[in-house]
Amino acid sequence: MLVIVPPIVDAEPALATASGQQPTVTFRAGVEAVSLAAAVRDRRGRVVRDLRKSDFEVIDSGTARSIRDFYSGEAAISLALLLDISGSMAVGGNMDRARHAVHAVTDLLSRAGDEAALFTFDARLEEVVAFTTDLDRVRRVSLEGRPWGLTSLYDAVAHAARAVAERANRHRALLVITDGVDTASRLTAPEVSGIAASIDVPVYLLVVVTPLDHPGDRLSVVADGASTSAATLADLARWTGGDLRMASTPVHIAEGARDVLGELRYQYLITFEPDPRPGWHPLEVRTRNRDLIVHARGGYMSGQARAAN
Repeated sequence: MLVIVPPIVDAEPALATASGQQPTVTFRAGVEAVSLAAAVRDRRGRVVRDLRKSDFEVIDSGTARSIRDFYSGEAAISLALLLDISGSMAVGGNMDRARHAVHAVTDLLSRAGDEAALFTFDARLEEVVAFTTDLDRVRRVSLEGRPWGLTSLYDAVAHAARAVAERANRHRALLVITDGVDTASRLTAPEVSGIAASIDVPVYLLVVVTPLDHPGDRLSVVADGASTSAATLADLARWTGGDLRMASTPVHIAEGARDVLGELRYQYLITFEPDPRPGWHPLEVRTRNRDLIVHARGGYMSGQARAAN
């Protein structure tokens, strides 16, 4: 299903506007080529690794586009970990689950050229470890301490996604480890996903919950599909070409980490000439084999830049 996101404005997060004044909003400048990363799975959830350029179709605002450049294969990963340390994470041991997830993910980054960064957020975003190939620097960070503060989840995602976009590795993404509660963001989920999608940064979410709050788990008291916040986060992830996993046990965390890294490790990189008309252009990337499922960003911004107050 193609999700159409409205035109998105590129604004700095609330943490940069302490004066209380409304920031200047700027549309992104026109682009000469659009690149996107696409991950492909079969109906059983397995990563598909043997597709060629001719197997893909790119539909831009309803029009098929010719693929100009194409790359496939395994490559080094640039991964930013964005860890929620807000007050809500103190509930039910979720902070312990989040710490375990950080170590599970970094333990899977071992290929030459793999790099990671660690950000934390509550009402503010902090870069704890800048991007580095010395992954032990991330693993050695003490994540002890009591969670505190409001949660500006969407603002933090938007800001961290820009940091990921500057990395040179072909395969790159933002992994958010959170309980999914947002209490203080100025940006909305569609705005954040539009920012991330326009710079081609897939956003993956690992939502840590208690077994009682884990839909589908044998101990759960929550009906499948009952969580509105989880559904909103899942939409955010899909709009950017990422995905969402929920975890309540060490086994879930390990499986989620392997799943995300396995998908990132092998991606298809596609470049095409965009529609020159200004504005937001929805994208659908699909394969000629309709039994395969493609994760790719939902659109891009084109046209001349303009500003508004």
